[in-house]
Amino acid sequence: MTLQERGALDGRPPRPSALSRWPPAKTRSRATAVVYCEANFGGIDGKTANGLVRHSERYEILSIIDSEKAGLDAGAVLEDRPNAIPICHDLAEALALAGGVPDHFIFGIAPASGLLSVRERRVVLEAIDLGMNVVSGLHEFLGDDPEFAAASAARNVEIVDVRKPRATKDLRLFSGRINEVTCPRIAVLGTDCAIGKRTTATILTRALNAHGVKAVLVGTGQTGLMQGARYGVALDAVPSQFCSGEMEATVVEAFEGENPDVIIIEGQGALSHPAYSTSSLILRGSHPHGVVLQHAPGRTHRCDFEQMAMPTPASEINLIQTFSDTRVIGLTINHEHMTDAQVSAAITRYERELGIPATDALTRSPERLVGMVLSAFPQLEETRLVGAI
Repeated sequence: MTLQERGALDGRPPRPSALSRWPPAKTRSRATAVVYCEANFGGIDGKTANGLVRHSERYEILSIIDSEKAGLDAGAVLEDRPNAIPICHDLAEALALAGGVPDHFIFGIAPASGLLSVRERRVVLEAIDLGMNVVSGLHEFLGDDPEFAAASAARNVEIVDVRKPRATKDLRLFSGRINEVTCPRIAVLGTDCAIGKRTTATILTRALNAHGVKAVLVGTGQTGLMQGARYGVALDAVPSQFCSGEMEATVVEAFEGENPDVIIIEGQGALSHPAYSTSSLILRGSHPHGVVLQHAPGRTHRCDFEQMAMPTPASEINLIQTFSDTRVIGLTINHEHMTDAQVSAAITRYERELGIPATDALTRSPERLVGMVLSAFPQLEETRLVGAI
């Protein structure tokens, strides 16, 4: 039974032709969206939906679709802080709550395979049939799929494949222009994938700007680009020959376009993780002056690799500083599976063991992140004070 047929039986939204956009375009500043995250919201593979709930400059997130958590508040699920974004059982309920058809249907799951299941294909087709634009960060480019392409053309909607790289002829090779970027560059790397690097990078960028230090975030993954990063590239979809060059060119674009005091670069994967190579390419292409390392003390093994024990922060720091001409300036903690007391104990222990500042970007004051950066790059505070005069 289709979504429209279900609606006729249970009083949910009627046929697409009878649905209007909500809210009207003239009353809003961001495009509206519902995010599909069936059976994954709040989990590791739901990181795209999780990130959009936490922060989105590009979209107004109206609801999350996850039947297993239907009826809950998305903010309460993530951080025990309600944010009035409801979790719905299905697309029909999401539209009923919206009172009309949102602008976009965002596929918010990031499976390791990067591919749609048969069930997920049906939901995407329903969204297209309702007249919703589709946004996907999968490795499978939906716009290249004949069935999706035909459906979107018939309904005059757009499919946005966030990970799709530019044409090969337009890809950039490494040139050495990174040396023209004179402001400090800080990469937020991690000891594993899906560990909170993007969240920490986003919070750090916002905190620095609030402190009077002009910071620009360079995104390197699909979620950051969906959130609205003005500069970025989905690095894991770029042919390896061009990754360092694309990374370099994007950082140069951010520097020339914004004239920032500091550039924050989102990390991907982990340098020590054999399943991912993007951390090495970020280090090569952006040549960061400093690194903030994200670690999850409560995580015993790598995501999706139970046979791989988590590395220690000390071993990852040694690897990063051996591999690249940079220094790790601080440690940030992912507090999953930890109590607040355990987070405090971990901060104290790591600061003592590693000799660098440590904090939790989500549960501690963002000023701790600012202090971490200013202690490593005191010229940023001097620049801020001069600018304030």
